[in-house]
Amino acid sequence: MKKILLLGGSTQQIPAIEYANKKGYYTVLCDYLPDNPGQHVAKVFYCVSTTDKEAILKVAKKEKVDGIVAYASDPAAPTAAYVAEQLGLPTNPFSSVEILTFKDKFRTFLKENHFNCPKAQSYTSFEQAKQDIENFNFPVMVKPIDSSGSKGVSKVLKLEDFEQAFEIALEHSRSQHIIVEEFIVQDHPYMIAGDCFVVDGQVTYWGLLNSHRHKGANPYVPIGTSYPIYISEDRFNLVKKETQKLFDCLNIKFGAFNVEIMIDQNEQLYFVEMGPRNGGNMIPDLLFMATGEDMIAATIESALGQGYTFSQDKPHKTFISTYVLHTEQTGRLLDIKYKEGIEGKILKKILYKKNGELVQRFYGSNKALGIVFLNFNNQQEQMDFVTKPEQWIEVIVE
Repeated sequence: MKKILLLGGSTQQIPAIEYANKKGYYTVLCDYLPDNPGQHVAKVFYCVSTTDKEAILKVAKKEKVDGIVAYASDPAAPTAAYVAEQLGLPTNPFSSVEILTFKDKFRTFLKENHFNCPKAQSYTSFEQAKQDIENFNFPVMVKPIDSSGSKGVSKVLKLEDFEQAFEIALEHSRSQHIIVEEFIVQDHPYMIAGDCFVVDGQVTYWGLLNSHRHKGANPYVPIGTSYPIYISEDRFNLVKKETQKLFDCLNIKFGAFNVEIMIDQNEQLYFVEMGPRNGGNMIPDLLFMATGEDMIAATIESALGQGYTFSQDKPHKTFISTYVLHTEQTGRLLDIKYKEGIEGKILKKILYKKNGELVQRFYGSNKALGIVFLNFNNQQEQMDFVTKPEQWIEVIVE
């Protein structure tokens, strides 16, 4: 029996565990949270931090695993690559995974390899950053180098707001390391996002999506995605060309990658993120509904060295979206109301919170209350929803 080690047991990560169980693989789970729901699905559970490389290596050796997966987890991705390299298991280079995981390393790599890159510099103290900030053109983005889900990310319009943004970013950085970047103006309404999959060094599946952002507490937190992608064929081809070039430079051999890309008015492409893992907010589930391609299966099978073949069939004409349930205030969840006939568009609901439970203001993806999958009849209907989703779905908190 094949053994697969999975790093992370949140609700969003359970589908990967369930797939492996269904295939008859022995599932070993590690998570630092003692109350993670995934432990009730996996065959065996270790309460170990997924960022502790040596501790995870010890578990992997003890269980004699055949593969390791950091499903939908940026912090755990370097650990998975490190352990796999140590044990001779299928993996991409640890150094390449680290570059993609840490924003400062990624910006340096992009610049050195002649990709488009905004002016950027990393800092460990505000005093260092303060001395340099006059060399930047405002607005600037201030980010932790090692957070995910847009936690701690701010856009700063003027010098007076810089210190507060720096402190917010610092609060969300595990390494107490911040990066400052000049702002890029995108020439399309939605961030280019989604997942792609590499087989034998070549991207064989493109699951590109529109990423819709939060307009409240943190305008850089995704509140949903939609399919199909609304960009021109020329821009789609530009994304393909530059992404493959990036993977070639990094010696990437296989696996799922989560995309965040922008294109400016001069048709210059910028990689915002290229996460070495499946997308969060259940992107693989959306892509399966929209295209019939199973990214979870591809991820698990490839990690076990068994390979995976995509069908390459053209996707059906479909308009599918996800919406991340959230609230603008901290309090107790009273109800979630679905209005104006939207209930009939819902394919699936995944709820993280129950009525009566404490919920928090949505300033990072970890504050989500759940995810709703919806199917629309046409593009206009889909865009009407994603433009003003609160008109159809209301979260009531007291």
